[in-house]
Amino acid sequence: MYKTLAPDGKLNICGAKIARLRVALVPKCSQRALADKLQLEGLIVTKNTVQCIESGNRFVTDIELKAIAKVLGVTTDELLQDE
Repeated sequence: MYKTLAPDGKLNICGAKIARLRVALVPKCSQRALADKLQLEGLIVTKNTVQCIESGNRFVTDIELKAIAKVLGVTTDELLQDE
């Protein structure tokens, strides 16, 4: 049987970490600002997309994960590590 949910029932395992890293950025970075930065990387995302990712209500593609890691200044492995 295939698993499509994280152990906590969410649709991704990186959303909470993305939220923590975003808030820790200096200067502070809102969800809208993160969406804007991701758009500069070529992703079509909105503030609502970021909110859904961070809350675990949306899958994250490998393309999105790579861009998010770049914008946040971390590796994709760091976003996927268990906490």
